[in-house]
Parts: sequence; C-alpha cells; structure tokens
Amino acid sequence: MTVATSTAVWSFDAIGTAWRIETATPLPEAARLAVEHLIAGFDLDWSRFRPDSLVSSLARGAGIVAAPPDAEDMLDAYAALTDATDGAVNPLVGASLDSRGYDAQYGFVDRGARPAPADWRAHLAWTTERLVLVEPATIDVGALGKGRLVDRVAELIARWVEGDVVVDAGGDLAVRGRSGRIGLEHPFDPTRAIGTWTVTDAALCASATNRRVWGGGLHHVLDARTGEPVRTVAATWAVAPTAMRADAIATALFFDGGPRLAHEWGVEWVRMLTDGRVEWSPGCGAELFTRTATVRL
Repeated sequence: MTVATSTAVWSFDAIGTAWRIETATPLPEAARLAVEHLIAGFDLDWSRFRPDSLVSSLARGAGIVAAPPDAEDMLDAYAALTDATDGAVNPLVGASLDSRGYDAQYGFVDRGARPAPADWRAHLAWTTERLVLVEPATIDVGALGKGRLVDRVAELIARWVEGDVVVDAGGDLAVRGRSGRIGLEHPFDPTRAIGTWTVTDAALCASATNRRVWGGGLHHVLDARTGEPVRTVAATWAVAPTAMRADAIATALFFDGGPRLAHEWGVEWVRMLTDGRVEWSPGCGAELFTRTATVRL
C-alpha cells in the first residue's frame, strides 16, 4: 500500500492481524482506548478462535441471546451473499473450516470435507434485538467481519479527530477524506504487484488463497456447499463505499454470482484466476500491470 504520509501513525496487533491507523493529528489516549475497547468487544462477540466468545458459546449450546450491535447488518449481508453465490457463502461454515484444520487450536489437521447446512436460515435467525440459533453450530463471519470492524473503527476515530483517516487492518482498509494509492499484491509472488488502485474516500478489501495455507493445498476460502477449497480463483480485490461491502464482495468473487452482486451493490472489483488470467468490472479504476490474458466482464 502507498498512502501519503500522515501526521500520526498508530500501529498495533489485534484479532490476529496487524493494524495501522493514520490520522491528520495524533489520536488522544482516550481515543486509542476507545478503539481497543471496540475491537475487543467485537472479538468477544464474533471470534470462533476463543472459547469465551458469544459464537463459541452458541456453538456449544445454541439458544437465544441478545444480538450484538453488528449482527443484523452482517447477517443481512450474508443472506445476500448466499443468494448471489447459490449457497457457496454461508455463515455456518465454521464447522467446515474446523474440519479442514482451520480450527481454534490452529491444528491444521485435515479431517475431511464437511458441507455447511444449506438451509442455514432455518437454523439461524436474527433481529435488531435477538440472535437465535436453534441447534449448536459454528458461526463464522470471516467473509465480511473484518471489513465491518474497519468501518466501525473509522467511524469511531472520526469522532475524535478531524481531517484525513486511514484504517488498515491487514490490507483491508478504509480511506476517509483523502486518496491512497494501493498496490495489488500478486498472489503467486508477494514481492510483486499486478497493479495499483487509487482509492478516494472509500474502502478496499482483498482476499487471496495464498494466505492461511496448510497441508496439501488447503486454504481458508471454502465452498460451503462442499467443504472443499476454491481452486479456480487465486485473489480478489474490491472497492466500495464501506469496507464491509468491499470485504463481502472480495469473498463473493471466488464464486459464480459474485460479479452480479457487485454490480447490484455498485462495487468495483478485480480478480486473478489460478491460470493467471485477470478479470475486472466495467469502469474499474484499477491500473493493471499484468501482461497475461485479461478479460473484462
């Protein structure tokens, strides 16, 4: 990523990734504490990697609980993702990931494919007030959860400081009040980029199958219908007004139907296939360097 230097930079690790927050003026200590509290609360609600989280508790015993602040927006978006991808994206994919080895212990021992419940909306219900799981299942919000948290952190920081803000959580970022020129990392060679994308007052999120890889070619992007890892798409990038939508589309682009949902939501995107071809959306603002065959959709 290349972004013009800000007056202040705050770097820290949280939810298993590196964060970098750039602001026009230094964040006061109270703001930093508020950000840390927000991230900790989100993690306590949604992390399937900690036994004391809300979703871990539901995985053990199901039941009815007070809905976390993000539940309705995130699960509404999941419903749209499921419909667009014919069930490939599903918030009950947690047990599928556990079975392939991406579990709370980071065991990375493959116990075989386990499809997620296709009728997940018959198992999981939500309103602004309540979250209902009728039988034990593992909720995983990895398709859009980090984007949602980036949005919330950016909104919180804007209450404390005026001017430009960049919130970068492991490459999923929101740029507010300014422009940032961001490199698109080559999924087969992290020392190279396939292009750049100048993002202005928007969010860019990416996903790739070269991250979190183990065993015989296993990775974290599973088709919930089969429990098998995706093999045709290597990396995706999406730009949207919010990081949650950019994150959601970056996930959806691994499957048929992702481009259509991106069009409906007004999201620009790029994706690289495992055969080296690159596809991108009409009107996409990315500057691509690749010399391989390209397709515009």
